[in-house]
Amino acid sequence: MRRILEPELMIDDEQARVYAQADFEEPHAMFIDLFLRHFPNETINGHVLDLGCGTADITRRFAQTFKCQVDGVDGSKQMLKYGYQTIETYQLEEQVHLIQGYLPKTTLPLAHYDTVISNSLLHHLPEPNVLWNTIKKVTKPTAPIFIMDLMRPESDAQAEIMVNQYVKNEPQILQQDFYHSLLAAFRIDEVEAQLQAIGLEHLMVQEVSDRHFIVTGRLLPS
Repeated sequence: MRRILEPELMIDDEQARVYAQADFEEPHAMFIDLFLRHFPNETINGHVLDLGCGTADITRRFAQTFKCQVDGVDGSKQMLKYGYQTIETYQLEEQVHLIQGYLPKTTLPLAHYDTVISNSLLHHLPEPNVLWNTIKKVTKPTAPIFIMDLMRPESDAQAEIMVNQYVKNEPQILQQDFYHSLLAAFRIDEVEAQLQAIGLEHLMVQEVSDRHFIVTGRLLPS
């Protein structure tokens, strides 16, 4: 099945509100667990960059887990509105800073980061190299890189099965978003080709569920 692009930014407030209230406990907890599994002896301190932080649920989980400073970046003002609420709810204002910015033009607080993470940004991008070029630019040498995203199913029918399996109890707007995100996602071989083309072929791409893959590794010293 060919990739079908979806809107790059969530600009509707109702869409952002539904996303903020949705139950993402399983995949977001999995994100943290997988990071711990792939970097088991890593001391995560200094500054972490979360690309495409959305409503900042993974951002806050990462900050709580590692007691680090996290800069979360997202292009959607509406998503960040709920992200600020997340940070206030968990009293993380001293650890987490949210920035509205559109890659690759965003001016970040720091030139380089000690860790770079991202969840479900890649499938929103018309041009995937926006993410990979940003990672090459802002990640410190040997710093951990951890990316998780959706994986495109084999067919429309399979996408509809996944919607019914994972978000059937969520509002219709989120069911539609999940379906369109699945169609806009990349396959593992496509991601491997992207990394090869941009000089990040040493990063590992791994399927971790029937709908998720991760990209992990470190930026090699230049």
